[in-house]
Amino acid sequence: MPFIYEEVKLDVGYRIDLLVNDKVIIEVKSVEAIADVYYKQVLTYLQLSGCKLGILVNFNTSKIDEDIKRVVNKL
Repeated sequence: MPFIYEEVKLDVGYRIDLLVNDKVIIEVKSVEAIADVYYKQVLTYLQLSGCKLGILVNFNTSKIDEDIKRVVNKL
């Protein structure tokens, strides 16, 4: 996903894992625990893309339903 600032397009390497219908961003992780930085990463993607909903999924868990987090861009 490019970063656009004052009509200047910069390819800075933001890479969304999945984008569903240009509305929902899904970020996939496989880590011991979901850290705050992952929430901030999803929020950054939401703000740059204009999407309002993100899903953060951690597959490194024994109970997957406990490690699916919904992230909403309130702006």
